[in-house]
Amino acid sequence: MNRIEQIFKNNEEWIQEKLSIDKDYFENLAKGQSPEFLYIGCSDSRVTAEELMGLQPGEAFIHRNIANLVNNVDLNVMTVLNYAVRVLKVKHIIVCGHYNCGGVKAAMEPKDLGILNPWLRNIRDVYRFHKDELNAITDEKRRYERLVELNVQEQCVNLIKTAAVQEAYYQRGITVHGWVFDIHTGKLINLDIDFPKILAEITEIYKLF
Repeated sequence: MNRIEQIFKNNEEWIQEKLSIDKDYFENLAKGQSPEFLYIGCSDSRVTAEELMGLQPGEAFIHRNIANLVNNVDLNVMTVLNYAVRVLKVKHIIVCGHYNCGGVKAAMEPKDLGILNPWLRNIRDVYRFHKDELNAITDEKRRYERLVELNVQEQCVNLIKTAAVQEAYYQRGITVHGWVFDIHTGKLINLDIDFPKILAEITEIYKLF
């Protein structure tokens, strides 16, 4: 049996497993979705979304891209954000980075990576914003990990700048969370992003509501 055939066999086994627990599982799943979470994570094949959070299908709306960026000119992430916030009415938005992120690592290296250059420039901008702190870290591994954390923080700030998130915050108290997945231990690390504090700090420039 080749790998593709194995996937379809796995699918059949998964169907039977779900039906053995709840015979109406797929009928209920087809009725619609009302997820509580929007998860914005990295495309890295080692970092799943629902699995690491222990969630089931229907509980999280998912968007993944290289290095979990929230770029205001990326129509993909902006469309996902607006749909999740304004239509699905999610209560929490999670930006989840991970240690050993190839995108962040690539952004730290002085190389021409072709089409990746404009994408990774966003991470290089994060480094520029926090250059003094990062350059003061002598351990290269820890500097790399800290950039992963700071990248998550800046993507949370980018979320807070948007009209959809600001509107949902004032109307129903939506919150933004910044996490890092430690790929070496499997643990989720909460960076304790202070949503109200950041919003207050950027209000003068970015307030839309």
